[in-house]
Amino acid sequence: MNKIDLEKQRSAPIYEALERFRRQRVVPFDVPGHKRGRGNPELAELLGEKCVNLDVNSMKPLDNLCHPVSVIYDAEKLAAEAFGAAYAYFMVGGTTSSVQSMILTACKAGEKIILPRNVHKSVINALVLCGAVPVYVNPDVDSHIGIALGMQLGQVEKAILDNPDAKAVFVNNPTYYGICSDLRSIVKLAHEHNMLVLADEAHGTHLYFHENLPVSAMEAGADMAAVSMHKSGGSLTQSSMLLLNKSINRHYVEQIINLTQTTSASYLLLSSLDISRRNLALRGRESFEKVSALAEYARDEINSIGGFYAYGKELVNGSSIFDYDVTKLSVYTRDIGLTGIEVYDLLRDEYDIQIEFGDIGNILAYISIGDRIQEIERLVGALEDIKRLYSRKVTGLHSAEYINPTVVATPQKAFYSEKESVPIKDTPGRICAEFVMCYPPGIPILAPGELITDEIVDYILFSKEKGCSMQGPEDGSLETLNVLKGE
Repeated sequence: MNKIDLEKQRSAPIYEALERFRRQRVVPFDVPGHKRGRGNPELAELLGEKCVNLDVNSMKPLDNLCHPVSVIYDAEKLAAEAFGAAYAYFMVGGTTSSVQSMILTACKAGEKIILPRNVHKSVINALVLCGAVPVYVNPDVDSHIGIALGMQLGQVEKAILDNPDAKAVFVNNPTYYGICSDLRSIVKLAHEHNMLVLADEAHGTHLYFHENLPVSAMEAGADMAAVSMHKSGGSLTQSSMLLLNKSINRHYVEQIINLTQTTSASYLLLSSLDISRRNLALRGRESFEKVSALAEYARDEINSIGGFYAYGKELVNGSSIFDYDVTKLSVYTRDIGLTGIEVYDLLRDEYDIQIEFGDIGNILAYISIGDRIQEIERLVGALEDIKRLYSRKVTGLHSAEYINPTVVATPQKAFYSEKESVPIKDTPGRICAEFVMCYPPGIPILAPGELITDEIVDYILFSKEKGCSMQGPEDGSLETLNVLKGE
């Protein structure tokens, strides 16, 4: 956990600049065209007058995200200090843009990157964009709950020794389900072989603010980390941060960011990052102490129902599950005969409870700084009800969330190659030319360049039948898939 100067962290430069601007009552002859909401009264009514008044364009008193020199620069410096990083960058394209900036910084076309295959689609999208070559460390799968685990140090070492020309190692810290790899040891190993370490901390903002949580990327010595402030950090949806250690040329990173980052950054998002950073710096430890306690309480209560399995620290084995993020409330559902997506649908449709996601075997209820004990009690009561009313005999369910792929071509080559549309049941043996995934969690079942098998097709069709939100294919009905022509 990073030691910070709390007095300095009380400042919120962007927020304070916006407050000064609001009091000035400046007449707008710039964009956005709604002109403080006057041109779009329905929008002003929906969002509120104060909100649309602060939806403004970059200007001298408010700095510019593409080249910050004043209030944004100061806010980013405070964020770096709060997270124990050398530099921090505010990102308004979601953590997708942070992840892609990391990969585009580390890799050029034809260069290798070592990574687990259970990455978010933004990672493989970045490989499509830059032409880097993935070297997958296929994760083990838990034989009971069926989820993909972390990267074992021995697997990473083998990949490094087999690919000494690789430029970087990419690590999930943690996975969506809360699984953590031995990040410190992976960083040490990668650095010994002159490779960068990039960490996807889309689900790890809170790791920086409590000593009893798994190690954060910056503390472990990783070179770059993508931190999704809008998830566990409390900022507005789509706001994120990119953290750098001193090992990285920040000027080059800034050029990479500006390849894809908007030139019209939302001050609603920027101010939310600024305010949330201040909140975490001043109150993060006590907040995540509470979140951890709520999650542990929920785990105990859910496990006392029977049938459900809310898993936690007991999974830790020192290798493929080096540590576990106890704030994650992941629950295995198949022992009551229901897939995760079926429980997800029941919670939403019958109990007005919206959880983060349900997949083939698990649900994830995201517990954060905004939750209270009464919401936990309501969730536990609903799950108890679901078990009593809807449980059935366990038959014909798939046993795993993740299937190891066979990579035949790079994502970029497959994505841009000539392709043809083929009925999905006729695709086994062909090479996929597009993405297929359940979203969330957004981990591709198939990515461009991977061999389609009978097992993968069965899994896709089962997921679709059970009601998972299937994304990626050109044919949204999933009757057909795009495959490489003639392959």
